Amino acid sequence: MLNTTTHRSQLLARLHEARAETDALFALVKPEFIFERPIAERHRLMFYIGHLEAFDWNLLAPKLGLPNTREGLDNLFAFGIDPVDGQLPSDQPGDWPPIETFYRYRDQAREELDAALRESKHARIDELLNVVIEHRYMHAETLSYLLHQLPLEMKQGTTALHANPSRRVAMETVRIPAGKATLGLRSDSSEFGWDNEFERHTVDVPAFVIDKYKVTNGQFLDFVDDGGYSRRDLWSDDDWAWKEKYAVEHPAFWIRAKNGWLWKSMFDFVPLPLDWPVYVSRAEANAFARWSNRKLPTEAQWQRAAFGNAGDAPRIEEWDAKPRFDPLPVDSQQLIAPLANDVIGLRGNGWEWTSTVFAPFEGFEIRDFYPGYSQPFFDGKHFVLKGGSTRTAPSMLRPSFRNWFQAHYPFVYAGFRCVDTQGEHRS
Repeated sequence: MLNTTTHRSQLLARLHEARAETDALFALVKPEFIFERPIAERHRLMFYIGHLEAFDWNLLAPKLGLPNTREGLDNLFAFGIDPVDGQLPSDQPGDWPPIETFYRYRDQAREELDAALRESKHARIDELLNVVIEHRYMHAETLSYLLHQLPLEMKQGTTALHANPSRRVAMETVRIPAGKATLGLRSDSSEFGWDNEFERHTVDVPAFVIDKYKVTNGQFLDFVDDGGYSRRDLWSDDDWAWKEKYAVEHPAFWIRAKNGWLWKSMFDFVPLPLDWPVYVSRAEANAFARWSNRKLPTEAQWQRAAFGNAGDAPRIEEWDAKPRFDPLPVDSQQLIAPLANDVIGLRGNGWEWTSTVFAPFEGFEIRDFYPGYSQPFFDGKHFVLKGGSTRTAPSMLRPSFRNWFQAHYPFVYAGFRCVDTQGEHRS
């Protein structure tokens, strides 16, 4: 077991790595466009410069005995949860302090926290460091897909894409026998987890058939070409109303061009890679599932496909988890090897939508370090995603981690696969 000093040093090193990652993401934005809002439902980009440090400061400073000398900015940058009631933010760039204020606040907060963290003997600091590290990595992923929607001319950078626009992957399925799925973490575990990951329990899962690979752009293109977006019978009332209101006719990462479809990469538009996983909202994923006479998996089905009867798996340390902006082909040899079944790419190549409404496990308790982390979203409107994307930190690829979004949010690095409980696929 690591001694306290070594463990603290490792946590501080991880914090500095996480800071470097978010700093690098902000550096991709040309300075004159840092006040842009690429996605209407989210904050302006520069807000997150202040928010990441305000979160760290507001959580750690009281335990470290640091005085609150910037109360106005600590409060201004504190709230990173975006509106969920349909009311889009209406602030203007002129409503915010100049950008120099954001960077000065960032640098001062880091300097004061780092000095105090090196000396602190407070019993809970290590737990809270896990909180701020994972919170920052969550925002690094958010920033990535925000920047994905920022116009190309507002960014600076390049990325090497290795995509074959004509290669398709044939759909295959895997039969998962009846058995148990283990969800969540034990409260007596030494592993860090968020409130919604507790308490660990097992679920009996009947036999089912699941896609071996994520649904690809090529397969989803068949749905589009078959009029999937205009077929009312494939959409629920709420999903159809959303699609009609916003004139949704294709995935948010696709661009319709004269000579076919393009993929919106971070720094370029390239011919649509047909063997990559499609990124869509849950509403679109559900329509595709209906079109193919199947369903989205439940959280328990996904968990059983990923881990079988086992509830634990080692953290992904042998996998090259270097963040990338685009996915790999769904059958790539670089994907995480299956742990229990021949189902490929369940972690690290795009989150996967489930049919499970985000809700607490039995034994759920609000954690005092972040009382509003999960409970406000137990509203019946958010759905569980599992697996992790190309921008998800390795620590959050743990089997118990649960992500969640509303059904009509198409910008996340999220795909899906389908299940058939009848034992065979019907095309």
